[in-house]
Amino acid sequence: MISGFPEIVAMPRVKGVALSLALTISLGCGCTKNQQPAPAFDGERAFGYLEEQVAFGPRVPGSRPWSACRTYYCDFFAGLGLAVDSQVFDFLDPYSNRRLPLVNLIVPVSGRDADADRIVLMAHWDSRPRTDFASDPQLRDHPIDGANDGASGVAVLMELARLLAQQPPPCHVDLVLADGEDWGESGDLDFYLLGSREFARRGIRDTYRFGIVIDMIGDKDQQIYREGYSERYHQELNDMIWSTAARLGITTFRDSVKHLIHDDHLSLCSGGVPTVDIIDFNYPYWHTEFDSPDKCSAESLANVGRILTEIVYDPELWPKN
Repeated sequence: MISGFPEIVAMPRVKGVALSLALTISLGCGCTKNQQPAPAFDGERAFGYLEEQVAFGPRVPGSRPWSACRTYYCDFFAGLGLAVDSQVFDFLDPYSNRRLPLVNLIVPVSGRDADADRIVLMAHWDSRPRTDFASDPQLRDHPIDGANDGASGVAVLMELARLLAQQPPPCHVDLVLADGEDWGESGDLDFYLLGSREFARRGIRDTYRFGIVIDMIGDKDQQIYREGYSERYHQELNDMIWSTAARLGITTFRDSVKHLIHDDHLSLCSGGVPTVDIIDFNYPYWHTEFDSPDKCSAESLANVGRILTEIVYDPELWPKN
């Protein structure tokens, strides 16, 4: 999903997006002071959601596993009493010259304060249609399971949705499962981030106070550094995340910048929403046939989930401007 290189180097994993980042966007606070403690995020439950997604097979857009997994998501959110908006669109695939069906799933959750701000949390639900770094060259045209690269972020949002449904937060939250993030061939930056670009294209400016994208966050050997574009354009949001991690004693969030990554956050930034990326790019199984659930852990999912839960339930943590 991101084709990255170590240190500060842009990666083809996500796919370039023209950063029209004239983003001097105000982040003034609009939620009331939180008086309700954040609920407990269950990493084991989230890990179960990861395994259930992978059990469908590679979630390659247009495939049967992709269709079945989409139904699974819709049933899951409906079971929580949450509505799902299916943002359907297609894409002319340059490799096959065929129309590729794509679907973003948007799950709006109302906060307890009607006049509160709205934030967006996003993860991509598709998995890569090819194995760029296969140990066996014959596997390069095979899709990957995408346990960490796709399913991990969605698993965290699913568990967060369960908490939000049980205990409404002080602000409104849109949970977005973006499709087609990982479609392009290596180096074809225009053919990645398909779902987040479409989401932004339909108009998101002035809709959200801020956004957070989570991606590849389930690695057992979790090491999450500040992403370079996020730090460059919205350091105040990174500060919010890393200070929350420090307060919670989560040491896998390393307080320095290591990678520049083209990911879904760039689409939201270009659409006018200040957004940062939480991503662990120190993952040796990226775009290989070994990206499977055994490489992930409930603890790693819980680390990210606990931070997001704190941020959602306590707007006092948010940047003031």
